[in-house]
Amino acid sequence: QVQLVESGGGSLQAGGSLRLSCAYSGYTYCMAWFRQAPGKEREGVVGMASDGRKTTLGSVTGRFIISKDNAKSTLYLQMNNLKPEDSAMYYCAADAPTCYSDFAGYKSWGQGTQVTVSS
Repeated sequence: QVQLVESGGGSLQAGGSLRLSCAYSGYTYCMAWFRQAPGKEREGVVGMASDGRKTTLGSVTGRFIISKDNAKSTLYLQMNNLKPEDSAMYYCAADAPTCYSDFAGYKSWGQGTQVTVSS
């Protein structure tokens, strides 16, 4: 199983930017970011395959950018122009044979990092 540790969450005002990090150990074809707001289902944000191909998993496009530094074994999520509706617990997911949009397709999860955006 892939070990994942997220960091970088915080509280900020709308319009700001934040970069989340996910340190990983082990091999996985796909790594992805998901988020879950209180009372809502966990939804996919964006995924990246081991060949660098990126896949949008949900409704957020353009503002969120996924990247990976293989030398540091770290996955990133750059979030720009944040909105209050982006407030959620953000999770790093891995250990999937493809970049599924359904969270059930991933076997490994980090503990999550909270992002809170105020208006």
